[in-house]
Amino acid sequence: MSESPKQEKQVSILIVDDEPIVGQSLGDWFRHEGYRVETASGAKEALRMVAEREYDIALLDIKMPGIDGLELQERLSRDCPDLTVIIMTAYASVDSAVRALKSGAYDYITKPFDPEELSHLIRRASEHRSLRSENLMLKEQLASVTGPSAIVGVSRAIGHVLRLIDAVAATDATVLIRGESGTGKELVARAIHTRSNRRFGPLVVVNCGALPEGVLESELFGHEKGAFTGAQQRRKGKFELADGGTIFLDEIGTVTPRVQVELLRVLEEKAVTRVGGSGEVRTDFRTIAATNLDLEEAVRNGEFREDLFWRLNVFAIDLPSLRERPEDIPVLAEHFLEKFTSAMNRRAMRFSPEAMEALQSYAWPGNVRELQNAIERAVVLGKPPVLQVDDLPLRMTAAPAGDAPQAGARSLEEMEKAHIRRILEETSWNISQAAKLLEVDRGTLYNKIRKYGFEREGAEA
Repeated sequence: MSESPKQEKQVSILIVDDEPIVGQSLGDWFRHEGYRVETASGAKEALRMVAEREYDIALLDIKMPGIDGLELQERLSRDCPDLTVIIMTAYASVDSAVRALKSGAYDYITKPFDPEELSHLIRRASEHRSLRSENLMLKEQLASVTGPSAIVGVSRAIGHVLRLIDAVAATDATVLIRGESGTGKELVARAIHTRSNRRFGPLVVVNCGALPEGVLESELFGHEKGAFTGAQQRRKGKFELADGGTIFLDEIGTVTPRVQVELLRVLEEKAVTRVGGSGEVRTDFRTIAATNLDLEEAVRNGEFREDLFWRLNVFAIDLPSLRERPEDIPVLAEHFLEKFTSAMNRRAMRFSPEAMEALQSYAWPGNVRELQNAIERAVVLGKPPVLQVDDLPLRMTAAPAGDAPQAGARSLEEMEKAHIRRILEETSWNISQAAKLLEVDRGTLYNKIRKYGFEREGAEA
């Protein structure tokens, strides 16, 4: 008997053969080899078994009554894409082998076969699975490293954020990133991940505010085949995919009470139950969450669970708005100018003094994201070598008479207040349209309206 494979996780094998003696003898052999083995006497039983639990490798006899091994292999390839299939046959032919391989089989072996040869084939299949998983993990890591650009800024405020990132990155502590829309919360999450001990694991990003409750549950926790209409195969959720890495839950404040309960359980137990399933799947992940809402107020109003808030708020990072770090505006503007001229293969460009003054005078309610979009637009419209004021979005450079703050009242907050009021009036208080023009989400705009005490009867939602 060959040496037992040394694996961190016990490999599971499903043997499907209508001859009981074959299943029994192979099962005994591979159990002694250190594998977890189960057997099925036919295709229908095998399909039921794979619907209930996961297997790493399946050995399928090609000649079985009813659904034969080739048809079973095709169905398994469709329903269980992570399963490695090996065909066993006493009726070897080039045609059957080619059909099996074209349908996604890893390999095939003919009966009667040498158990040592089959053991070698199983070990190679296990190594192939490990290499495939490692390749996917490296692709995830490469995507996270080559994602958004580095955090840019020279202000004391952004320097404080960078020090917090360095302090928490080396730990496994849960992080809550708070800040207005467009301040760079995902960028901070990526920076924490790439500086952490989990940097070679995946960074899985979930925008909780973009999905309805039922879809979000399936996205986070996964689902079993048949759990709902359209669930044609088992699917792993984001928490499972984040095993060994980090999950980033953006817009966590929008999660419904029912999903909050499930989230709390998963964060506490580090195990998920897929939608439509009953068994728990353990997973090792680090949690980073982000919000542009006041979660403390949401807790007081009964809109957010207090126990979930404290579970998330282990280490908080508050991101400053762009108007709170105006000294970073020129640095960021130059950074985005270089980025977009290079990406668009345009000649080097610079800002005119008037254009830079307009950038520094604007309140930036959409924060760094709005600045980035403004520079991208300017690069598209501008003519090298100098970007002019006219190349910038009109709302930054023109305001109706009477909307500008009075002399002696030129603070960034007052400018923001006047700008938001003007946009609301221009759109007849259509919140969706105003939020789009301001390049913020509706929640942020509602918060600003409450902050500045704006009132308007009959405003559209």
